[in-house]
Amino acid sequence: MYGDCQVLPTTDMTSSDSLFSTQMQSSGLGYLHSMPFHAFPSLLPKEEDLPSVVATESAKEDEMSGGSGSGNVDGFCSFGEEEEKDQKQQLQLPQDQQLQSQSPQPGDKRKKRYHRHTAHQIQEMESLFKECPHPDDKQRLKLSRDLGLSPRQVKFWFQNRRTQMKAQQDRADNSILRAENDSLKNENFRLQAAIRNVACPNCGGPAVLGEVSFDEQHLRIENARLKDELERLTCIASRYTGRPLIQPLGPSMPLILPQLDLDMSIYPRQLDQQGMMNGCNTGLMMPNPSITLGHTMAFMGPVISDQDKPLILELAGTAANELISLCHHNCPLWVHREGAESTQVIDIEEYKKAFRWPIDEKQHDVAMYTEATRDSTVVIMNSITLVDAFLDANKWVDLFPSIVSHAKTVQVISPGLSGHASGSVILMHAELQFPSPLVPAREYVFFRYCQQNLQEGTWTIVDFPADGFDNNYAVTTTMKNKRRPSGCIIQDMPNGYASITWVEHCEVEDKPLNPTFSKFVRSGSAFGANRWVSLLQRQCERLASLMARNVSELGVISSLEGRKNMMTLSQRMIKTFCANVSASATQSWTALSESPEDTIRVTTRKCTEPGQPNGMILTAVSTSWLPVNHLQVFELLTDEQRRSQIDILSSGNSLQEVAHIANGSHPRNCVSLLRINAASNSSQNVGLLIQESSTHLQGGGLVVYAAVEVDAVKAVMNGEDTSFIPLLPSGFVISPAASTTVGLISGDQAGHSTSTVGCLLTVGTQVLVSADLSSKISLTSVTAINNHICNTVQQISTALGVAPRADRGSMGPTP
Repeated sequence: MYGDCQVLPTTDMTSSDSLFSTQMQSSGLGYLHSMPFHAFPSLLPKEEDLPSVVATESAKEDEMSGGSGSGNVDGFCSFGEEEEKDQKQQLQLPQDQQLQSQSPQPGDKRKKRYHRHTAHQIQEMESLFKECPHPDDKQRLKLSRDLGLSPRQVKFWFQNRRTQMKAQQDRADNSILRAENDSLKNENFRLQAAIRNVACPNCGGPAVLGEVSFDEQHLRIENARLKDELERLTCIASRYTGRPLIQPLGPSMPLILPQLDLDMSIYPRQLDQQGMMNGCNTGLMMPNPSITLGHTMAFMGPVISDQDKPLILELAGTAANELISLCHHNCPLWVHREGAESTQVIDIEEYKKAFRWPIDEKQHDVAMYTEATRDSTVVIMNSITLVDAFLDANKWVDLFPSIVSHAKTVQVISPGLSGHASGSVILMHAELQFPSPLVPAREYVFFRYCQQNLQEGTWTIVDFPADGFDNNYAVTTTMKNKRRPSGCIIQDMPNGYASITWVEHCEVEDKPLNPTFSKFVRSGSAFGANRWVSLLQRQCERLASLMARNVSELGVISSLEGRKNMMTLSQRMIKTFCANVSASATQSWTALSESPEDTIRVTTRKCTEPGQPNGMILTAVSTSWLPVNHLQVFELLTDEQRRSQIDILSSGNSLQEVAHIANGSHPRNCVSLLRINAASNSSQNVGLLIQESSTHLQGGGLVVYAAVEVDAVKAVMNGEDTSFIPLLPSGFVISPAASTTVGLISGDQAGHSTSTVGCLLTVGTQVLVSADLSSKISLTSVTAINNHICNTVQQISTALGVAPRADRGSMGPTP
């Protein structure tokens, strides 16, 4: 009896019964109807057999539940005794009640399976149930006469009520056990993490647990000492040989070439001629170990042991569930960021209430702050292609060339289910960049987990921290960063597109930043979800254009292969430019002034890499804040008619577009081949530029260009290999960044803030100073490139009608 409805006694169907019944219904066994016998007995007993069946089943239930008192009579009476008692009780009832209970009601087309009791009957039976859940025969007979019911109905009601109470108790017990299980699981995570972080009191290295021989412990300590000695000798050898040496132990990235000495601690900040020459004559300085070893991936055997893999898979499921919750929840967990309609920032207090990482993490010895943003978009690419790109480190770098400077798959923890991407877990190392030397790069070691939800038709790509598991993975960074559960949920759309919801969540060391970028970075604009999704949308449009085959107008490009080659060459140009102007650990930048308002930084490097000019290269980068919309700046830089106003682009000469490859929805998202109309041009000497420009309504814009020779362009159009073509790109990065000012109201009360539309313009240029790798950089070269950058910013400001201000760069944007 549930509520006021009495359920007729039927045998409970277990989970296995339900499974087999479903299989029989779906197996299509139609031939059984033609057989001369019943293949399966009737699932429902006949009416006269119902009491007996239920009595037997109830006896089993009462026996399992361990009933006591008078109720044991119901639980342990035999089949024949129970049937005989029911018949005797039925004969004692008045004749009119017997006829009423036996005669079918008019209009019934089938036998009723339940009888609805009145409120008074339910109240009386509930009162007796509270006093005695197992009434005996006399109590049931008396209650049946008082309520006008048959003894069977009373007995069945009490049986159903006891079953209901038992189910409620089971649910309560399950809740308690589930909570205890979660508590024990968290404790297990904490203990395993603590075991991994145990340090040896003698050598300071990781403690060896278990039964390990003394010789094996000695070999491990000696191996660690030899590894450190090898790294030290490799750095010294690279100093004197002028080229990096690759470590023979395990897979590792080559050591970087040391920079020429432009450190301001070596020569005076006034940069007098004698000081510059003295500084350059000191030769190559010893590489900074904190910089060099940041990209040296050294191994001491397997990074993740087999005994840790089950724990990592548990954490992967926890991280995926957290990401899904972050994508689906809204206010108060997420609030909209001012100036960006689609971008949202997280409420840290609400996040701490809702989520907790299962294992205790080591506390940082430095101050940290949190960046957490969410954004969404629709891209012209299906989920399978996107998932493949996220799980391949090289494809991931190509998909986000201006964000991911390099990435490496360190170890495959789980290859997925039967070779399928779903369920795969990999350990990755990556460096994220922003194309400006004023914004420090961020290095992360993290796990990436891929999960497919077939019911919802979605893919989940989630990154979570590898703290405590990367002890054997030597990565030294200048800043301490932690990647919290971050990633995206991908859902295919009927038109072949994919809907993306992206969450970017990390903890960053709280270090002072340049005033120009301080609020921009802390608000999550530099590495937040908006930048990821806007770049992903542009890159998907670019890839769709790259794979297009129904192109009607190719211009001077004669073939589809030539068109593909031109776009491939331009992609390499973008990657090279972003890597060379960012604050990567592979290069150090020098300020030419002590003023915090000065944003110009310079660096030098010896270049022997293929695809770039060999020799001594000088790079200068500057960032300024302009009080105009970023789209206005982009339109100016991509307008061939107005570009002659900016000397850095064409030296005052007009430009003519001779080839155009559209690669996005915006009309100026394209790859162009530009001809410089100079008086010195001849049939043998023609100046050409390859340029790629792209913009996004919220993600900003990028304009990158490089000079190319005519023979190189011919090779590109003929479909030849483009990797040999040297490129030394320069360009512009335009980032939307509003500035907030505070105005006073009457009575000198608290001011109110007003937002001013603006953008951050980063100008980067590279110059081949000399083809001789042993040459020195003179003060004249540094001064010339410094003046060139300043004049470029001045010309852009004048063309936009912006009055130049000395403190323009100090007006930082607000979140």
